[in-house]
Amino acid sequence: MELESLRELYVDELKDLYSAEGQILKALPRMIKAASSRDLKSALTEHERVTRKQVQRLERIFKDLDESPRGKKCHGMEGLLEEGKELISEKPEPDVLDAGLISKAQHVEHYEIAGYGTVRAWAQQLGFEQHVELLQETLGEETEADKKLSQLAESSINIEAAEPDNDAMSDREVAVASSRETSSRGRRTRTSRRRGSAETSAR
Repeated sequence: MELESLRELYVDELKDLYSAEGQILKALPRMIKAASSRDLKSALTEHERVTRKQVQRLERIFKDLDESPRGKKCHGMEGLLEEGKELISEKPEPDVLDAGLISKAQHVEHYEIAGYGTVRAWAQQLGFEQHVELLQETLGEETEADKKLSQLAESSINIEAAEPDNDAMSDREVAVASSRETSSRGRRTRTSRRRGSAETSAR
């Protein structure tokens, strides 16, 4: 598609955001299921609800422009969400996975913040005042979601992810502990035998 005006560029970027939001809605259930923190599950579930409202706002804008929201795929968002999918497939420790999920979610938020900030500015330039209000509402939600994720990470999840798992020992640690116990039993057996021999000789 050849873009010859700011309006055409505006519509093209809105289509990119519409595609991005659709991909996010498909990815969020997988992220919610993978999260172990209740607070993180709650935050992601809330964002899923808010995202549906954001899609509706975009559809209102497209209707006002008499344009279709379809016809473009957001490859940038596709890449970001694929990274999240790969993280989940690696099956890290639950606390570590939660920290990683927040990181991936914030990558998504920052992409959206940049996109919505841009189209809001273009809507202002083009004189679409109603669009400006709708896009500002979404931009505020994305910014707030990013702040909540940062607070959640810094107040608990990153702290928990940084702590060693004291309840589980690695295979190497188990092997070393087993070897030490075997050696200790061997030393006790030899000592007992020497004591028995010494007592027999004394009699």
